[in-house]
Amino acid sequence: MSLKQLTVFVENKQGALVGITDTLAAHEVNIRALSIADTQDFGILRLIVDDTETAKKTLSDEGYLINTTDVVGVKIGDQPGKLSKALAVLDEAGINMEYLYAFMTRTEKHAYVVLRVADNAATESALENAGFHIITDADVAKL
Repeated sequence: MSLKQLTVFVENKQGALVGITDTLAAHEVNIRALSIADTQDFGILRLIVDDTETAKKTLSDEGYLINTTDVVGVKIGDQPGKLSKALAVLDEAGINMEYLYAFMTRTEKHAYVVLRVADNAATESALENAGFHIITDADVAKL
C-alpha cells in the first residue's frame, strides 16, 4: 500500500527548482507533498505527485536524475498531539523513522504525513492496528 516518492537530484543554483515545477506543470502533474534538503552543490527534492509515471518520465527526459522510493502515507487528525501519537506507535513497534514531511493538502480535520522507514509493511500494520488510515496512491490522486 506504500506511496511512490520521487527523489530528484537538483543542482544548487538559482532557477533549478522552477525548472522542475514548470516541467511538472506543463504536463499537468500536481505536487501533493514535497521536501527539499540541500548541500553546497546540490539539493535532494522529494515529491509525492498525483501522476508518478508522467512526472518520472518528463523529468527524466529533461535530464534530471530521479529515484523512486516506497514510503508510507498516513492520515493524522489535525489536532495537537496526534502526530506524537502516531510516532509513539512506531516507537513502541521498534520502527526507526529516517525522515518525514507533510502534504501540502489538508482537510478541515486531517493532515497527511509521509514517513520514510526501513520496513513499510510493519509501519503500515502498526499504524493501522492503532486506528490510523494509510494513504494510497489512489488517495493522492483524489487530493
